[in-house]
Amino acid sequence: MASRIIRDLPFNRVEGDLEVSIEVSDGRITDAWSAGTLYRGFENMMKGRGPLDGLVMTPRICGICSTTHLTAAARALDAIAGLTPPDNAVRVRNVALMVEHMQSDVRQSVLMYMADFAHEAYRAHPLHAEALGRYAPAAGSSAIDAIRETKRLIEVIGLLGGQWPHSSFMVPGGIAFAPSLANVLQCRQIVGAFRAWYERRVLGCSIERWAAVGDGAALDAWLAERSEHRDGEVGFLLRFGRAAGLDAIGGGPGAFLSYGAFDLPRETAVAAAGGRLLAAGFASGTTIRPFDAGLVAEDVSHAWYRDHGALHPADGETAPYASGQAGRAYSWIKAPRYDGQVIETGPLAEAVVDGRPLFVDLVGAGRSSALVRQLARLTRPALLLPAVDAWLGELLSTHGAPIVAGEGHVPDGEGAGLVEAARGALGHWVRIADGRIAGYQIITPTAWNGSPRDAQGRRGAWEEAMIGIAVADPENPVEAGHVIRSFDPCLVCAVHAVRRRS
Repeated sequence: MASRIIRDLPFNRVEGDLEVSIEVSDGRITDAWSAGTLYRGFENMMKGRGPLDGLVMTPRICGICSTTHLTAAARALDAIAGLTPPDNAVRVRNVALMVEHMQSDVRQSVLMYMADFAHEAYRAHPLHAEALGRYAPAAGSSAIDAIRETKRLIEVIGLLGGQWPHSSFMVPGGIAFAPSLANVLQCRQIVGAFRAWYERRVLGCSIERWAAVGDGAALDAWLAERSEHRDGEVGFLLRFGRAAGLDAIGGGPGAFLSYGAFDLPRETAVAAAGGRLLAAGFASGTTIRPFDAGLVAEDVSHAWYRDHGALHPADGETAPYASGQAGRAYSWIKAPRYDGQVIETGPLAEAVVDGRPLFVDLVGAGRSSALVRQLARLTRPALLLPAVDAWLGELLSTHGAPIVAGEGHVPDGEGAGLVEAARGALGHWVRIADGRIAGYQIITPTAWNGSPRDAQGRRGAWEEAMIGIAVADPENPVEAGHVIRSFDPCLVCAVHAVRRRS
């Protein structure tokens, strides 16, 4: 007779309150439920406030990606007011957001994801002793190095935006103040030092060499090419992860969404198709289609809200309705869907939609996994750093140019701010009526990835990614943890009283 066990997984090193339950039958996960347990209600807090209040309040949704929420809020107001920020405002906005991405990518990889490589469950792994030396919490050499270097990097946002986290330097049509030449020069020095460290310690090679890795075979050749490649954080991730079988679990739903990111200034040396550094789109496998914002909807059939059917966020509401133990509902996270489909968002989705050869090849060959997802995150700074340096250089050469368009007035109307956060697609949908916010809806990356089931009973992305995983120890299913952490869950952003389900 088959054995069937239900386990609640405790999750630390997660921003916010996450509960995951799994069903294990004969050593494999056969079902999963992911619950956000914290109601916050930011969307309802916004109603009745002045149009600019979102620039101050929504960055406080999260202390990790506050610049991203500020960017989404500002872009929504840009859309309502019909304003296009001047080039230098675009540069400052982009650089601040990209710096936030990069520090998050490194910290999450080293401090949150690879910390599990030092877990006692891997004491028989041939690289366990080295993993302990690198990733032991608050003691490993890589952990200490990552904290030190990312702390320096995040100073760039303080120099450009006045503070971090929770800065509010963006305004409708641009930015509130221009950084001084001295501050821009200091930013460039900080970014240059971070790039040198990232190439030496994380990649083990130059960004240009990494950019030449165009498929799975080239990745294997790169890993074998030099000891520096193998000894960097990327090389160790690959070596440890493959030996632990992380390249064979956590494939996910096989559909990817990216809103695109980082508008190009009208005059810039940075080249990219479509006017953005990262393209927008939807991919089924590696077949890419244009993104259509009208196909986004939120299902609340398994969340603790009044259910009026799947609604586009422009028409959505956040009406909590729960005792905490109500029928089939089990989460404060809604279930966003794109054209009715469960999707994955984040660095891997960005890479596939953007057509980056290595990740298109890996996903196209059926090698999407927890390991590939984490590889996309840890190597994303290699794409961003050259553009950051170029835009800082352009800020120096164009210092004194305009930084804002319009006069700051936001008329009645509707608009959406769609950006790529560190964890994936983030959207703010805003409606202004009679000079006040009449509607505010937010869909975060973790809402996409960590959603509960929808009305058709389809699991959310990381719920689905856990199905079929072999679990060596049901009392300590570290394998499930690797899969969920590869999505980089951030529950304070995703959920809208904490009480455990029976």
